[in-house]
Amino acid sequence: MTRRTLRARSYRPRPTLPVHHQGVPVSTAPPRSDAGGPTPAHARRVARATFIGTAIEWYDFNIYGAAAALIFAPQFFPNFSPAAATLAAFGTFAVGFIARPVGGIVFGHFGDRLGRKQTLVASLLLMGIGTFLIAVLPTYSAIGIAAPILLVVLRFVQGLGVGGEWGGAVLMAMEHAPAGRRGWFSSFPQMGLPAGSLSALVVFLVSSLAFGREDFAAWGWRIPFVLSALLVVVALVIRLRLTESPEFQATRRSEGVRRLPVLEVLRNSPRTVLLGMGITLAPSSFGYLLSVYLLSYGTGTVKLPQQTMLLTIIGGSVLYLAVTIVAGALCDRVGPVRIFLLASGLGVVVPFAVFGLIDTGATPAVAVAMLLMGLVLGMLAAVQAIIVSGAFPTAVRYSGASLSYQFGAVLGGGVTPLLAATILAATGSSQAIAAYIGLLSLISGLAVWRLAAHSPAADETASPAPAQDGAVTA
Repeated sequence: MTRRTLRARSYRPRPTLPVHHQGVPVSTAPPRSDAGGPTPAHARRVARATFIGTAIEWYDFNIYGAAAALIFAPQFFPNFSPAAATLAAFGTFAVGFIARPVGGIVFGHFGDRLGRKQTLVASLLLMGIGTFLIAVLPTYSAIGIAAPILLVVLRFVQGLGVGGEWGGAVLMAMEHAPAGRRGWFSSFPQMGLPAGSLSALVVFLVSSLAFGREDFAAWGWRIPFVLSALLVVVALVIRLRLTESPEFQATRRSEGVRRLPVLEVLRNSPRTVLLGMGITLAPSSFGYLLSVYLLSYGTGTVKLPQQTMLLTIIGGSVLYLAVTIVAGALCDRVGPVRIFLLASGLGVVVPFAVFGLIDTGATPAVAVAMLLMGLVLGMLAAVQAIIVSGAFPTAVRYSGASLSYQFGAVLGGGVTPLLAATILAATGSSQAIAAYIGLLSLISGLAVWRLAAHSPAADETASPAPAQDGAVTA
């Protein structure tokens, strides 16, 4: 069967270092270990482990988003007007995204030097500690201005943890994958994103129903954060039992490790990093529009019941997860670039329909809006990982993928709730927010198209083999 690849040609290996292993590009050589490489069963176990760990990390990260939309404004900013308090709460939410690139740089550095497994364990611990401390943090009424300050600090800690999570999880799954299945295996951590967000919303809904509105606002909101401590212990046990990426081990044996992988990526592949950031804009903006801003918009602006919004967003998140699974399964046959271009095209027009439906205030219309969000988001997320991660060579892949993803997530997702609230306050029009989201989707589509333009054969293969260093299967 014909092989075709999408190459990120902007990367130029350092001439002083060997780039081949026994005459074969390192990333296309069969994974090697003392036992002869991972078995398919082990590869599947690694993929499931990355799904579970990523789901727990994103549960922690998104439980904060739900709390910012519903709880933090009156609890930590009681002296502000309702609109200003909402902006302040979303501002603390955005702090996590400011920290994510820092976490990506730090964990990317050690992930490319020491290995993927150790950094994944460290990122999970950092996220778990930050989330648990939020659970026991006193509010403004108890300790005054120290409360929002500490909230910002702990949100920054969360951001550091999740900044190292995505790159390591995706690479562990992808670099353990059997030949011709890298797209499918790299989608497993992506499935963890909707699973974690969905879990956060379900726990928030159950807690709010169990404790009642007043008790939930007073102290019940802490329960979902406490639960994260138990989940982190489970994920740690799973991750400590994994083996290191065989592809990383082979590269380390043949090429050694880079002294400063982040600087090498920025020096040799700045264009690829920028394109990776652009690709990340659409899935990040759609993700946090669905899981965070629409919850605030529906309850605060349209005046829909909190439970209605939570239930409809949960429905959209279920479809998001289902579509991610289906698109991931098709990725290696159809080509990730084709799937992403279709999804980004839908992402230009769907936001207008979403806000139009929500503005009706009718529950069935709101449910349809959330399903549309889940459809587009699932297609984008399923193939994002293989496109972005596969654009970098193994030796600096953790750093390159993390830089692209985390900086893109800041611009596309971290500021989306804050900018959406600002746009609404300035224009009074939800369609202006839709135009903003549509613009980000257009940019992501153009970024994928430009990355694909490096190869005239991009996205034409039916069943690609694993990508070479600096290449993305298409």
